[in-house]
Amino acid sequence: MHEKYIRRCLELAEKGKGNVAPNPMVGAVLVHEDTILAEGWHQQFGEAHAEVNCIENVPADKKYLVPESTLYVSLEPCAHYGKTPPCAERIVQEKIPKVVICNDDPFEKVAGKGFQIMEENGVRVERSVLQAEGKWLNRRFFHFHSRKRPYIILKWAQTNNGYFAPADRSCFQITNKHSSQLVHKWRTEEAAIMVGFTTALNDDPQLTARLYRGKQPLRIVLDRNLSLPLSHKLFSDAVPTLVFNEKKDEIQSSITYKNIPFNENLIENIVTALFEMNITSMIVEGGARLLSSFIGKSLWDEARIFTGEKQLTSGISAPRLPFSKLIFETDSAGDTLQVYTHLDNPFVYKPNMSL
Repeated sequence: MHEKYIRRCLELAEKGKGNVAPNPMVGAVLVHEDTILAEGWHQQFGEAHAEVNCIENVPADKKYLVPESTLYVSLEPCAHYGKTPPCAERIVQEKIPKVVICNDDPFEKVAGKGFQIMEENGVRVERSVLQAEGKWLNRRFFHFHSRKRPYIILKWAQTNNGYFAPADRSCFQITNKHSSQLVHKWRTEEAAIMVGFTTALNDDPQLTARLYRGKQPLRIVLDRNLSLPLSHKLFSDAVPTLVFNEKKDEIQSSITYKNIPFNENLIENIVTALFEMNITSMIVEGGARLLSSFIGKSLWDEARIFTGEKQLTSGISAPRLPFSKLIFETDSAGDTLQVYTHLDNPFVYKPNMSL
């Protein structure tokens, strides 16, 4: 019975994907005698949490049942004052007698304190229901707090004979429109998106989610000597852009310049800086050299690879993925999408899962 309602919590939580970071996705269900009184989820960063939304959604003529009900939540209720008051205190205030939780919260300002508030005030707590499924859903959040760096997703397209691009780096569309729209959907789900200098210079990408409605990610580019033309689309005011460089630390309108060493530890320097900036996840879209740099340092967690039907007789070879495991494969209107996870990724709970 508990699994049924926690699974519903996870379904509700996913509705907040792309909108609540750096907070986790959370869903809540209030149940009285096997009947759902109300549901809620964390919808937007800075706004009410799932538990509060759920409680507020109880119909007026059912409010009297709240002290006789069980609250199911996909994550330990918060215990600190942040953008909103502590949810654990609200649960106590509402006299909810029992709470069933999917995951403990690793964030140091919560981390068991929510449980303590509830239990010290007589609330019975049951934990770790569908724990692995919950960690997969919130893998970005758990990874960020446990490993002190963003959750990193690599993405590229390759021809069916293994080429990433023509040798002269000319424009060559490998995938179809359906796959392109899916990539734009992914962009709305991550905190940031990154490309290297050569890709930014030659392709002049916008790096926005134009084909899917949702939150725009922070755009990130490497530009060691600040050589990219400011007329490039990356520097439009439409979306903020972060430029890693060796020249200056400065903010100009929507562009933030971040000075870091471009040495043998460049990739480590990048992920450290992003952690300090509270960037919980990033999708790296190219080029081949940048992708290979992340792979070479083993600083990646997921890789999403499209293989199109087209071929090239020669060109730049697609990156290789050591220490990886295929966890998901599907057809994308004729393209093949394969999703790999790093063997060191602790949040994978079963094969053939959805993204």
